[in-house]
Amino acid sequence: VQLQASGGGLVQAGGSLRLSCAVSGRTFNSYAMGWFRRAPGKEREFVAAITWGAGDIYYADSVEGRFTISRDNAKNTVYVQMNSLKPEDTAVYYCAADPTYSSRTVYYPRYYRYWGQGTQVTVSS
Repeated sequence: VQLQASGGGLVQAGGSLRLSCAVSGRTFNSYAMGWFRRAPGKEREFVAAITWGAGDIYYADSVEGRFTISRDNAKNTVYVQMNSLKPEDTAVYYCAADPTYSSRTVYYPRYYRYWGQGTQVTVSS
């Protein structure tokens, strides 16, 4: 499984961006697809996740109500629409795939086996 993240950029506070994660290789409905981010000097943190099959969705409290994760199974692509962006959303964003999805583990990067290369999001104040 290979993941290719794109869509990052520079945006002013209050603006929007949509990140995409193109997935190649074989995946299964049991997979969870997650977005994580790492800001300078900080640990990698969970942003959002969605399962390929049922479409179960999870958000970090910090993005709930502002970010929307979705998937297009036909295109093998996962998206995160980011609205009302804040300077504290500045980070490198990574998409990842967890083949052993569990509602208990979906928030933790160590359970994700496959990772994309990251895309930079910078929000200016």
